[in-house]
Amino acid sequence: MKSVGIIFSNIHDQEIKELTASRTLASVPYACRYRLIDFALSNMTNAGITNVGIITKHNYQSLMEHCGSGKNWDLSRKNGGLTILPPFGDNESKMYTSRFEALGNAMYFLRSCSEDYVVMSDCDNVCNIDLSELVEYHIAKAADITVVYRRKYLPLDAEVKTRTQFDLDADNRITRTYIGKNHEDWANKMANILVINRKFLINLIENKEEFDYHSFSRDVLVRGVDKYRIFGFRFDGYYATVDSFQNYYKHNMELLDKSVRDALFRANGASIYTNVRDSAPCKFVGDGKATNSLIADGCVIEGEVSGSILFRGVRVAKGAVVRNSIIFQNANISEGSFLNCVVADKETTVLSGRTLSGHETHPYFIPKGSVI
Repeated sequence: MKSVGIIFSNIHDQEIKELTASRTLASVPYACRYRLIDFALSNMTNAGITNVGIITKHNYQSLMEHCGSGKNWDLSRKNGGLTILPPFGDNESKMYTSRFEALGNAMYFLRSCSEDYVVMSDCDNVCNIDLSELVEYHIAKAADITVVYRRKYLPLDAEVKTRTQFDLDADNRITRTYIGKNHEDWANKMANILVINRKFLINLIENKEEFDYHSFSRDVLVRGVDKYRIFGFRFDGYYATVDSFQNYYKHNMELLDKSVRDALFRANGASIYTNVRDSAPCKFVGDGKATNSLIADGCVIEGEVSGSILFRGVRVAKGAVVRNSIIFQNANISEGSFLNCVVADKETTVLSGRTLSGHETHPYFIPKGSVI
């Protein structure tokens, strides 16, 4: 049975306001040469999903430039392929504020599809998951909805955030869904990936006023536990939730560990794809050196880089030191500057002799295009 993919590009923009002021969360740079949407797109194409719609809301110019025709994900096709779904509606429609309202804006796309199942994913999850196994599991359970979850310990001292969690029976059918905050216990936490029968989804959206449905999590997953066949699919592979600026920094830094990189990029032999650009290799000049870092093509290193992630086209001048930092595309770190625990957005310039330092729990952020 074939599936169609739906990716939500803007749902979690407010959680990382520093990086989403001029772009969607989906197009936030990640792991030296990728964007967050690359993981959702790659998971779908690796599962043989060749019809994918990306629901957008605002600030999606960079997302369109990155995705292009979908060629890099084998989605440049005459039938199906990659479709950008901008806000759409009549005079009575409003800009969506929830996943359920966003699906209402994509009804034309859903009705035009012929696939039996819809695989939906947010862009705040970084993982390499076999979605074909998820769909097969969904079919075997004769489920209406199957939700991917992780078994996770939620300590009391963690940052307080609202989470969708589940109780399951011996057959993995969800018996209770609740939306709560962190607690000192193990929990089955939603991974923001699910599969749902397409006609069932269309029926939910078309009759949302009759059902009084506004939120997919609260109204369908919470209130619908006894009404619908909702199952859980446990995922135990590497998974990173990019739900705060601090976690964005933390999970990028994790990738400096080769075992973590392998767990993400080499899981079950499945690759993560991105928009490939033909740039010159990284160039080291004079005494320039780098240790334990991820450095993209097009960079020029004359100074010292350690424990850092540099995206395409970054220049580190002679005498400059960059440590434990994430530097976006085409940034320029001038001579004699020192950076520690800094996240510099694209096309920023740090002038000569500057010293900028944050902490691993609170990195210092430089907005896009700034001159420091």
